Amino acid sequence: MSDNKRAFNEEEAAAYIGMSRAFLRMNRKYDNHPPGNRTPGPRFVRVSHRRVLYLKDDLDRWLDSLQATEEQA
Repeated sequence: MSDNKRAFNEEEAAAYIGMSRAFLRMNRKYDNHPPGNRTPGPRFVRVSHRRVLYLKDDLDRWLDSLQATEEQA
């Protein structure tokens, strides 16, 4: 995966953040408001009905927000 890449497809994004593709799909299904106490996923861009991209900056912000949450606990 290139460090210069700005947007990732679902498979690349899942690998980048260390989560499963199912996690990303579930969060898209619930518009990043999953039921229960599940962690909301990163923002995404819907390019078409079937094409979804994740911007690297959004993935990095999402990872940073998890770290901040852990530090507050």
